[in-house]
Amino acid sequence: MTSAGLLYSNDPSIKNLHDKLTKAAKDLGAPDHHLRQLLDRPGRFDAFSLGIDGFFMDFSRQRLDENAFSLLHESQTLSNALKKFCEMTQGEIVNPTENRAALHTAARGTGPSPLLFKEKDVQTQMAQVNEKIEQFSASVHEGKICAACGKPFKKAVVIGIGGSYLGCEFVYQALAGADRKMDLLFLPNVDIDNFARIIDAIDKETTLWIVISKSYTTTETMANLNQVSTWLKEQGVSPKDHLVTITAKGSPGDDPGTPVLASFHMFDFIGGRYSVSSAVGGLPLSLALGYDVFKRFLSGCKIMDEHVLENPPEKNIPLTAALISIWNTLYMEYPAQAIIPYASRLARLSPHVQQLYMESLGKSVSPEGEPLTQPAGTIIFGEPGTNAQHSFFQLAHQGKAFPIDFIGVRTPGYKGIQAVSKGVTNHQELWANLLAQAGALALGRKSDDPARNFEGNRPSTIITIDNLEPESVGMLLSFYEARTVLEGFILGVNPFDQFGVELGKVMAGDIRREMAAKNQDASYIFACASKTDNFYLDLLFQNS
Repeated sequence: MTSAGLLYSNDPSIKNLHDKLTKAAKDLGAPDHHLRQLLDRPGRFDAFSLGIDGFFMDFSRQRLDENAFSLLHESQTLSNALKKFCEMTQGEIVNPTENRAALHTAARGTGPSPLLFKEKDVQTQMAQVNEKIEQFSASVHEGKICAACGKPFKKAVVIGIGGSYLGCEFVYQALAGADRKMDLLFLPNVDIDNFARIIDAIDKETTLWIVISKSYTTTETMANLNQVSTWLKEQGVSPKDHLVTITAKGSPGDDPGTPVLASFHMFDFIGGRYSVSSAVGGLPLSLALGYDVFKRFLSGCKIMDEHVLENPPEKNIPLTAALISIWNTLYMEYPAQAIIPYASRLARLSPHVQQLYMESLGKSVSPEGEPLTQPAGTIIFGEPGTNAQHSFFQLAHQGKAFPIDFIGVRTPGYKGIQAVSKGVTNHQELWANLLAQAGALALGRKSDDPARNFEGNRPSTIITIDNLEPESVGMLLSFYEARTVLEGFILGVNPFDQFGVELGKVMAGDIRREMAAKNQDASYIFACASKTDNFYLDLLFQNS
């Protein structure tokens, strides 16, 4: 697949479009294009909002007009982004640097059936893994698979980092209102105090450990597995009776010589940050909440996948969000994007999308290795509202501006009694703040006191989902996945590789060898390439 995008292309049409978009951004800086004026235009809300059953996106407060929006759609046409998305769901090679397909959508049944990749039907492989997940989780819940002591498993701990836990953690917390069958904890960090916090919260005899690593060589994950195994043995518990693995077929974690309760396969055509709808999320979520809940989550993901595939550009919600993200980053030159869910159960959405977006789009070259005209991607961060208002909204209103995705949930998960304060319930208060913040950022307020003057003209989007049921959470997750992929295609970068994470790993290996030498011989003199590193290692080993 040849790249053609706003940041890399030999096509003069794209260069011409880039120039037009740059001019359009400059024109929108004029006083008569302030959001106050844009929002007063007749039909603004209807023209700048899109929705499907259960999901609505209002982008009327973005600093866009019809001309800029039309030009942005030309970038989709020239880059063939929707065509590439369709090819992705059909098993075409869309990750050329690693010569791989990207079939996370197949994990929820999106795409043709059979879906052949390397002469094997992907849908059949997924179904086999899911059937095994369903059977295993049911056996655990029924007590047929139990701890070595004979007691049922009460809690499960995921040992995995990055995409091996972030998406799963987000979904688990988002679905906290479901009938919980097991508590789920996460051990991602190699920090020993992360481990200490976990073991303080569990019963060693009734805890199941889920090791997630495609290669089964991830340094932090293997170090944590070693730590857990050492601790379990010291506590008189056999690790093999309390471990399951989620890994690639044929990896060390899939070796029959390494006995575990069960092993579940993940595939090289699903990247970690896109993997929550595979076994990576499927097994932990099924154990915690039940396989039926996981299936409903997959159904929600599929709804959004099919929306992307079946709708034209002007009605396509994730495509529109991708175009707005490109506009804000490249042409309005905002330094970051925030995701502010006004729902505490969505607290881990921002960290998940942070990895999804920044690892996918933080690139400096095209898939062919040619330099981009400027580095791609931006900073993603966020915190639930209203907490965020009392943290960094001073900057949002009066410092350097940045676009915000406000996410509102129409019906809360809590169904019990609700008190009334100042005439409204807590959920209504939450919505009052969401709407007020979006309005205040857009409109501002003039004051003779400079310290109390609000310029406004600060963009935001309001995304609304009906509830926090599995289908709604699936739609939200799939929305951000599709937005990220489409943005990569339009920019002309590969949203599926992540070579930027490798250099630090290599350098850590060099430093690790120095530490190991010191552990073997206390008289060893550190000889790192960096004298600064030697200083810090001497400091560290003073405690030894």
